[in-house]
Amino acid sequence: MNDVVDWLAGVGTPEGLNSMARYNVPSDNAYGVSIADLRAKARSIGRDHELALALWDTSAFEARILAGMIADPAKLAEGTMDRWCAEFDSWAICDSLCSVLFNRTPHAWSKVYEWAPREEEFVRRAAYALIWALATHDKTASDDVFIDALKLIETAPNDDRPLVKKAMNMALRNIGKRNHRLNEAARRTCVALMAVQEKSRQWIGRHALRELESEKVQQRLDRKRDCEAGHNTKVTAGNGRTESGGPRETKMRTISSL
Repeated sequence: MNDVVDWLAGVGTPEGLNSMARYNVPSDNAYGVSIADLRAKARSIGRDHELALALWDTSAFEARILAGMIADPAKLAEGTMDRWCAEFDSWAICDSLCSVLFNRTPHAWSKVYEWAPREEEFVRRAAYALIWALATHDKTASDDVFIDALKLIETAPNDDRPLVKKAMNMALRNIGKRNHRLNEAARRTCVALMAVQEKSRQWIGRHALRELESEKVQQRLDRKRDCEAGHNTKVTAGNGRTESGGPRETKMRTISSL
């Protein structure tokens, strides 16, 4: 471990520390190492769970980011996830661990529902950052688990803290970008949030709906659907026609048509 800590100290720069401050990431226990350098170091190390545990315990920012990159999701205990989550002190460490490690563990969804009601700012953010990461990276999950996550977002207690509501917004948006069915469900959630009295919940729904209804997102979902249909469509021998019938719907549907 000492070799890795020495590497962090040698690679860090004052410019890196200044960049952290600009993004409201605490830099009092950091080296100023870029994410690109950390990713390259993680690739050179590979999976090393024991080293990850030791690096986390140094409390240094980059050591903890690196720990998330090299830890083994299959070996990460629930108790360790809880302890690390309780020690989050910035959006950067929270989002990084949720997107490169926690979302790959078998405990991911149980932690979503365990952490979402918690009052601690970064613990609650972690619940929604996990949904955000799962919606982005878990290509095999069923729509149903994300429908349930939308219910969690819709019924969540009001929280005016920017770091919490922004994570909820990103979770909602990324669920709605998985496919057309979830897009429609997510837009209904947006409308429900916009109808409540709390301004922070209205903000979540309004900002998510703007992206989910956009032509860019709708066209991307169309392309994804067509690509998936192409894998499942058989070509009729001899005439080159497909066996699937009916014109494809390409016109964007607004929330009023749901």
